[in-house]
Formats: sequence, C-alpha cells, structure tokens
Amino acid sequence: MGKLRGHVRTLVQLLFAALTNGYAAGFANGSIYKGESKLVCVPGLNCYSCPGALGSCPIGSFQAVITSRTNKFTFYVIGFLLLFGALLGRVVCGWLCPFGLVQDLLDKIPFPKKLRRLPGDRVLKYLKYVILVGFVIVLPLTVLDIVGQGQPWFCKYVCPSGTLFAGVPLIASNPPLRAALGWLFTWKAAILVVLLVLSVVVYRPFCRYLCPLGAIYGFFNPIALYRFRINAEKCTRCGACQRACKLDISVWQTPNSMECIRCGDCRHACPHGAIETANPCHARQKKDA
Repeated sequence: MGKLRGHVRTLVQLLFAALTNGYAAGFANGSIYKGESKLVCVPGLNCYSCPGALGSCPIGSFQAVITSRTNKFTFYVIGFLLLFGALLGRVVCGWLCPFGLVQDLLDKIPFPKKLRRLPGDRVLKYLKYVILVGFVIVLPLTVLDIVGQGQPWFCKYVCPSGTLFAGVPLIASNPPLRAALGWLFTWKAAILVVLLVLSVVVYRPFCRYLCPLGAIYGFFNPIALYRFRINAEKCTRCGACQRACKLDISVWQTPNSMECIRCGDCRHACPHGAIETANPCHARQKKDA
C-alpha cells in the first residue's frame, strides 16, 4: 500500500499530461491541433504550439491577449487563474503540470550528491517573480513594434516547456523548420538543457526559480480551499517534515509556504499525523467550542 501511495502522484501527472496532450496525429504529422478545445486553458504550462496539445497554457494565452493591438486585458485567463488558485494553489504545480512531471522523473535518476538547494537559493527563488512582472507583463506591454504590437517575451525567450513539448517535436517533424533555425532556438535549447541537467541534481529548479505560473499559484497557497494546517497538539517539531520535503520547506513553521507544491511527502513522513488539510468548517466549530 505504501509503494502504491508513493506512485499515485506520478500516475495522476502522467494521466493528466496524456489527457491534455492527446492529439497523437499532431506528433505524427508535425502539425498543431487547432480545434475548439484550444480556446480553453489548462491549469499547468502546456504550450499551445505543442503538436499534441488540446488546450492552451494560461501564461501563453495571457500574453497572446496583452500583446495584441486591440486587447490589453483578458478577463477569462485572469478568472481562470483566480479560480484554480483559490481552489488548489500550487497543487497544480505538484500534480497537473507536464513540465513538473518531467522534472520529477529526472529527479529519480541517481546522482552522487543531490543538492537540497542551489547556492544563492534565498535570492534565486525571487527570480520567478521578476520573470512574472518583467517578462510576462511589463515587457509585452511596453516594448512594441512599429504597428503597436508587443511580443510574448516569456514564451518566446524563456519557456523551457514550450521548447521541449513544442519546439523540439515540430523541428523534428518539419525539415524546412530545421533549415531556418537561428540564435533564438539555440538560446532556448540551452536554457532547456541546463534545466534538465539541473533537475537531476536539485529538485525542480524551474519551479523553484523561474516559473511565473508557479509564482501566481503560490500567492494563493495560504488562502486556497486546499491548504495545510499544523495540529499543535500533535506536532513535536521533530523536523521529519522538512527532511522529507525536497524543496526544503520547514513545514511545521510554514505549512502554506508559497514554495510548496503540495506533493504530500511531508504528510506521509510526519510520525504523529500533525499535518492536516485545513477545514474551515471544522476550524470554526473548534473556535466556537
């Protein structure tokens, strides 16, 4: 039972990745699916240009709107992010993001010395907020071409998920595209390779340091419907939760840290069952009592 429980999250990730990228003909033909479902966002990073993608990435969709000449705000995408953030927080990162799955699988590769964090972690973890503000919002809105249109800076210059799931398959299937490759693909391929290699050494480097979508969902962790609470009567502050956490979060102190991806390892590791899911109704009843 313990072994099965340890694989549940991986199975959910694989199932959701297959479900949202199930257009097999796209991979076979090197073409992008353009059906009606592409108008619908999926919770995680799921590049619109991936040959198998049946839905759209919220970051890509957001940038597609704000970079246009006619629209500068998207009520749908903002509402979508608010909904999933308010319900789940970074559960999306831990359970529903295809690029998160890739990093989790790479983490399983043995390495002589796994790192708990990269040097400079305290500063590096704020990069994702810089990317969110700068590359997702400010630059697309302010750096405009001659006709007044911006560029999707994050998608175009940073996103490794788009490179892996969209760029590589499309280039592999379309020889004319290979002939047209330039510095931009080399730059993004370099970002992807560095992150993939780092994922073997340190757990989820992209989620920790660069992902703007994770930054958005992280804001909701303390207030999301699904969140954690520490049962003070059971917690002995033994540190088992932090030792089990691959993101090195002191869960007993900050159970709803904005870095937490809700993988559940801390809850399984707690010998006293002190980490509980918050239940507003239960908390209210306890307070009234």
